[in-house]
Amino acid sequence: MIQTFEGVIDQKGRLRLLEPAKLPTMRLRRVLITILNEEPESSMRESAMLSESALAVDWLTPEEDAAWLHLAQLPSL
Repeated sequence: MIQTFEGVIDQKGRLRLLEPAKLPTMRLRRVLITILNEEPESSMRESAMLSESALAVDWLTPEEDAAWLHLAQLPSL
């Protein structure tokens, strides 16, 4: 199956995908990269993804888990 992912390449040539690539556990994958002749659009989604790792430092703690535990006990809709 062919999948398409959006990403950006910085000035040092590093490729960064804008969303995680979820692939079955297998051997190496072959990829083709197409360079578009346009600047990337900054979106709210991209900003949220870029801030996720910084916010995870505060969010992924035992204290946060305990604070939100009561929500897991609510009936699902």
